[in-house]
This record gives sequence, C-alpha cells and structure tokens, in this order.
Amino acid sequence: MVEPFETLPGIEKVRSGYTGGTVANPTYEQVASHTTGHTEAVKIWFDNTIVSYQQLVELYWQLADPTDATGQFADRGDSYRPVIFVANDEQRQVAEASKAALAASGRFSAPIVTSIEDAKPFYDAEEAHQEFYKKNPLREHLMMIPRKAYQKQYWSDK
Repeated sequence: MVEPFETLPGIEKVRSGYTGGTVANPTYEQVASHTTGHTEAVKIWFDNTIVSYQQLVELYWQLADPTDATGQFADRGDSYRPVIFVANDEQRQVAEASKAALAASGRFSAPIVTSIEDAKPFYDAEEAHQEFYKKNPLREHLMMIPRKAYQKQYWSDK
C-alpha cells in the first residue's frame, strides 16, 4: 500500500504499521499471529492543498479489494481486512459517501465490506517493513501480481 500513496503528489510521509488492536507496540510476529486484533495499515501525512482526502480514498479503492473481508490478495486473515480508519467526522463523511457511491456504481457484483472506523493508536512497523517495495523488489513484484489482476478487472477504465 505504501508505494502508490508515497508517489502521489502532496504526500509528505507514509509509514507502515499496525492499528486497532489490544496490545501496545505490537511486533510483526504478534500481529501475524492474529491474536492482537490489529490490522496492518499505512498512516499517511498529506498536504490537502495538493491532494484531497477524497483523492486518497479513491486511490484506496483501486488498491484494496473492498469485497474481500478475509484479507487482501495473497495476504489472508483478519489483520489484512479492508478498512479505512478516519481521523475525524469530515473524513468519515468523505469515506462513507465514497463507499456508498462505489456500492451504487455496479462496478462489483459482491457487496462492499470495507469498514470505516475511527482511527486508533498507530504503531510503526519495524524498519524492515518500511518501504518494503524498495527493499524487496522481487518479492514485492510477486505479491503485486494479484493486485494488478484486480486493477485490470475492476479499474481498467480509470
């Protein structure tokens, strides 16, 4: 999820991490055990005079399958569930309206199951997981094959 956001004009910083769980400062191994309640997520700092929150949400829909409640592409389990964490009521309104528009669009035959939840404490992932796409380009390429197929199937008109 980092690269598409990180390369967007107006993005100041993107960090990989974990949020929404019950353990403070979880490790990757703890989150991967599916026992902490955390979701792997990215935290994005952006200049809203260059890129709007609406644009970030629209990009999110193109990156994460909103119909798959049990994971994302090769990553399976509750820690990979599709969720948009919102920081305030304005972001919630934007995300909810965008989700409703996507559901009404007929783009997907399955229901949109992405949840929209209040932001919880965010814990940075270990450095090895930051900018993974730069540090592990071959593995990242292989992991992106299912995402690219999803994008081609559902977003080729964009």
